[in-house]
Order: sequence, then structure tokens, then C-alpha cells
Amino acid sequence: RDKSNTVTNYISVQRDVTREIALEAQLRQAQKLEAIGTLSGGIAHDFNNVLSIIMGYLELAGLAAAENAKCSQHIKEALSACRRAKDLTRQILSISRDDDKTDRLHMDIRPTVKEVIKFFKASLPSTIEIHQKISGGEGTVLAHPTQIHQVVTNLCANAAHAMEETGGILEVSLTDVDFEPPAVLPHPDIQPGPYVRLTVADTGHGMDSATLQRIFDPYFTTKEAGKGTGLGLAVVHGIVKNHDGVITVSSEVGKGSLFHVFFPRIDKETASTEEARPSIPKGTERILFVDDEVHLVNIWQEALEALGYMVTVKTSCLEALELFRIHPDYFDLVITDYTMPHMNGIDLARQLMRIRPNIPVILCSGLKEGTVSERTRGVGLRSLLTKPLELLETAEAIRSVLDNK
Repeated sequence: RDKSNTVTNYISVQRDVTREIALEAQLRQAQKLEAIGTLSGGIAHDFNNVLSIIMGYLELAGLAAAENAKCSQHIKEALSACRRAKDLTRQILSISRDDDKTDRLHMDIRPTVKEVIKFFKASLPSTIEIHQKISGGEGTVLAHPTQIHQVVTNLCANAAHAMEETGGILEVSLTDVDFEPPAVLPHPDIQPGPYVRLTVADTGHGMDSATLQRIFDPYFTTKEAGKGTGLGLAVVHGIVKNHDGVITVSSEVGKGSLFHVFFPRIDKETASTEEARPSIPKGTERILFVDDEVHLVNIWQEALEALGYMVTVKTSCLEALELFRIHPDYFDLVITDYTMPHMNGIDLARQLMRIRPNIPVILCSGLKEGTVSERTRGVGLRSLLTKPLELLETAEAIRSVLDNK
């Protein structure tokens, strides 16, 4: 400064912290994902136990109601919903990893679309009409059934919300389409070839161009607070992309919206989804069943005894281990849960095999299969079942282990 206190010279030091800020944001995001993964794992474990109880009682009810066709059908539908919940839990457990394409099946998605339409017909107000056009195409897609259900449900729910105040028509159609040169492709990402096209259209309030550009952004929503998270269409877009498909949308304010979803089609004859389930294998061996959930051990004791097995149940690993020490040659098979107090299922298996090295052990877990498989290496377990358990799957695993297949 000069004598009049006026600044005449100064030194400025600048540093670009853009990269540091970006790294800090990435770290926060990674920590969030880690926290979500830990939380989801705990929630999924507890939810799987509850779902196991529901499915167990439904399986028992199905055995008892085998002669009542109407009752059996209701139980079958309830079990179908439980299996979707089971798949959703697996997705929750996979929240921090990429989509697992090994879980996909060759499937005809028409039954799934019809099921969603049936649900919405029963739940929507009378001011909204549902029109469906499901073609009789023979093409199948390689897809995850629960995720396809999510796509159809989310698109229909958004369409219904757009007509909540004024009413209107919700139209859902499904058809096979083929794009071969010189045909005009509806989207740059669509390659020539066969597709299954799902269309969901509504006559609701529509969207302007600015909204259209953001509808697939995570957390973007036009709904009021408390009525939506903004994840619905982002999830749909992610699922479609992971299935090598494409989703397009067109809309005009006051004239509704039109969504097209294109899934690559596989022209391959597949077995009917309504074919009879294989018969449940039975046996007469002695089984020790260990789980800290009282309801679960009661369910599986009844279910396995109905198949002819002699079943002893324990809700404590320590009690099961003590019983096995006293009668090491009595049991032909041990089925144990993984997550239990005092001692987990893997440690129990190790202790049992120290007493009797050739005892077959089946481990049940509600955690990610890959995570549990990594922890069981070298233990000598014969099979790994994912909770919630299903009677047919469990019975087949038991026979496979006991028959040394």
C-alpha cells in the first residue's frame, strides 16, 4: 500500500482443486454405496427369514390342498408372488455390483405383461380404462423374469399417475417386430434384427421437451413430495439397457405419452410355462435341521416328515453340536442355516466334520451366493441353498446329496 493506503501491488496464489473435489465426491459416493450394501444385506437377511416362513406354510398348505383345485391355484399364485419377492431380495443384495446375466432365462414375456395388466385392472379407479393388445408371437427373450415385471409395472404406474386427476385410457401392447434393411430404425441404438416390442401409452397430461430430456435421470421426478423418488424410470432404463434393449418415448403436453421398449427376440420354441412341476422326491433318511428361527424349523420338520424323512430340529448350533457328539452315527444328513448366534453354519459344519468327516452337510443362506461360496471353500459342504427355501428345490438337493450325485 502507498501512503494513502491504496493497494498498488498484490500477490495472488491460485490452485485448481477441481480434481480434489471430484475425488471427494467419488469417495462420498463409494461410502454411501458401501453403507447401503451393508444395510441392504441385513434387511435382506431378516426379510428372507420372514419370506421363508410364508413360503413354508404355503408349501404345506399346497400339500394339504392337493385335491382342491381352486385352493391349489390360489396357493400357486401366492407362491409365484413370493418367488418374485425372493428375486427382488437377490437384486437388493446385488445393489453394489453389475447385473448378473447368468440369472436370465429364455422366456415368453406375454404372461408377465398379462399378469401386470390384471393387477392394474383391479387396482385402478373406474375413470381409467385399460386396453390390451397382446399378439400371439412365438419369439422369446433372454431376460430376468422379475426385472421384466419391474419394467412393465413401473411404466404402467407412471401412465396411471399421469391420468390420476383427469382419467383416460392406458393402453398396453406387445408384439414381435423385425427391422431389416432398408427399414427405418426407430432409434440409433437399435440394430437390424428381430425384437419384441412392449408399448405403454396413456392419454394423460403429457410432458414438455425439457421434461422428456430428463425423465431417465436418477432422482428426477415431476411428482409431489412423498409420491415418488424419481428412481422408477431410471431403474427401467437400466434394466432395458442391461438386457441389450432400447427404450424410446414421445410425448406432448395435454396429449399423453407413448413408451416403446424393444427387447432382442430369440426365435426359439420353449416349453410351456404352465407345464406340470416335477414330482417332489422323497426318502426315509434321518436329518438334523438347524436354524435359529423357531417357525422355520417347525415348518421344515413337518414338510420333510411329510416326504418320509425322520427329522430332528434344533434352534441352537451349540445344542445341535452337543446332540451330534452324543449320537455321531445316527444322522444321515445335516441341514444348517448360515447366520446364527454363537456359531455360524460354516463353523458348525467344521465341528461336525471333525467328529465325523463323512457327514453330508447342506448350508442355507439368505446372503449373496458368491459371498457365501467364497467363505465355504475347503469346508467340504455338499450343497448350498439360497433362502427362502422351496420344497421342490430342497427335496431335490437332499436326494442329490444323499445319493452322491
